[in-house]
Amino acid sequence: MKRLGFILFTLMLSFSIPFNAYAMHIAEGYLSLNWCVFYFVLAAPFIFLSVKELRKNIKRNSDIKMLLALMAAYVFMMSALKLPSVTGSSSHPTGTGLGAIVFGPIAMVIISVVVLLFQALLLAHGGLTTLGANVVSMGIIGPFIAYGVYRLLKKKNQSIAVFSACALGNLFTYVVTSIQLGLAFPSPEGGPLASMIKFAGVFAITQVPLAIVEGIVSVIIYDFIKKHCSKEVLELEEALM
Repeated sequence: MKRLGFILFTLMLSFSIPFNAYAMHIAEGYLSLNWCVFYFVLAAPFIFLSVKELRKNIKRNSDIKMLLALMAAYVFMMSALKLPSVTGSSSHPTGTGLGAIVFGPIAMVIISVVVLLFQALLLAHGGLTTLGANVVSMGIIGPFIAYGVYRLLKKKNQSIAVFSACALGNLFTYVVTSIQLGLAFPSPEGGPLASMIKFAGVFAITQVPLAIVEGIVSVIIYDFIKKHCSKEVLELEEALM
């Protein structure tokens, strides 16, 4: 298990070295104070439940600590792979869909908080004031959508279930981001709805291909995890039933 962890961590680290830093997530200072406070308040109960759930899982099986660390590294690596968008911002994979499948959606909230916090402080991606808004889109909505899709499809075909869950989890993260930006910056003509559609259309150009790629990568990694960490994954799946 330790040897596997070292190999995966080294591979993820090699891909996570940043190059040019484009705006990522919702940037620092981009939202007004009232929206920042609103999203922090909205995310707070999920963060509390996530910490509680994570402690319970670790108490049940301490061997998953390495797998949790690897999943956090995977989310960090995936969300640091940026593809510049036509707005000057960026699109990126999220990695949270795969984490939701393995650990459950609520556990991914605190992992997303840690990842987004490190990216804001170390890479200047996202921001501290917009941390709540980014957690809502990437750490709450995305993982819950991914987990719901996986549970719906897993009895039919597991590979299709993993692919669909991770791809749709990725897309819905950006749907929520488009809603957040649309509400914060309503269009003079058409209001928030028109603004949401514009943001979503811009993101879709780069995000749809990225979602497909994330789905494929997630299937490969999930099969790898199942093969080498079958005991831990089985116990987690039983706990989530």
